[in-house]
Amino acid sequence: MTKVSVIVPCRNERGHIDAFLESVFAQILASPDQELEVVIADGMSDDGTRQCLEDWQRRQPGLIVIDNPERITSTALNRAIERAGGEIVVRMDVHTVYASDYVAECVRTLQLTGATCVGGPWRPAGEGGLQLAIARAFESRFGSGGAASRRTDYSGPVDTVYLGAWRRADLVRLGGFDEFLVRNQDDELNLRIVRSGGKVWQSASIRSSYAPRASLRALFRQFYQYGYWKVPVIRKHRLPASPRHLVPFAFVVTLALLAAAAPFSPPAGLAAMALLAVYFVAALANAAGSSRLLANPRETLTIAMAFACMHFGYGIGFGHGLLDFVVLGKGPHDEMTRLTR
Repeated sequence: MTKVSVIVPCRNERGHIDAFLESVFAQILASPDQELEVVIADGMSDDGTRQCLEDWQRRQPGLIVIDNPERITSTALNRAIERAGGEIVVRMDVHTVYASDYVAECVRTLQLTGATCVGGPWRPAGEGGLQLAIARAFESRFGSGGAASRRTDYSGPVDTVYLGAWRRADLVRLGGFDEFLVRNQDDELNLRIVRSGGKVWQSASIRSSYAPRASLRALFRQFYQYGYWKVPVIRKHRLPASPRHLVPFAFVVTLALLAAAAPFSPPAGLAAMALLAVYFVAALANAAGSSRLLANPRETLTIAMAFACMHFGYGIGFGHGLLDFVVLGKGPHDEMTRLTR
């Protein structure tokens, strides 16, 4: 009998936890000799989530609930890994919808490829006009910088995958997730895997859909945190996983320097306006290509605004991270230790 452990970070998910657990326990495993357990690390929920989980435990002996007093994702995952009894560990998140064979495909891909980590592509799916537009921006090559993990038809080696599945022995050997990181802990683990000679593999057959942020403000804050927490990852490894991680900051800092010089140098002001104009023309052109309704200027504009939230948020957040971690040499800003949703 092969046991597969699903590990889940969770905090204040009362409105989503029932549907999530129904989908997990409806998973169709690859063979009858596989057994599923679900380990949820709860970040001290205070909205009724814990009571709901306790109700599920009475009905589902395969559900294990543990405490995550630190209330961040990296510690939740490590606590769940420690408690997991499966040979294979599959990560799931509450705000994602999974195909019925998701776990089975993770196990199959691990076995077929011999990779250290496997997963599927990011498939954003929104409800309502704004969230749908954000989803289109999220999956666009312009929005993601061409990351292979956003290509839903791609199977092959990547620098990171959505969520992930591993052999538990590999996670223990690697030391689990870096608990200093509030965000980007999955990217950092995958970077360690690749640089230790392992392989991260994406399979288009591992299917799930992710609910992106539903407002531009929330999207900006999300990518601000991504940029901020990318700095300690790069500092730890002395090299970014990909040059694309530096592009938003390079763009933002160039624009800021030109704007700062504009009062003393008219050419600098013209260059700043030209750079900004080129960016927004490119954003609108790519938004038009990403829009499902090409004749709808409002959707095109919204997608372009989502691009700007992603790129400027990431770039400014990266600059903030450089200031805190490199220039001032201090710990993370308090606001950056609280996850946004």
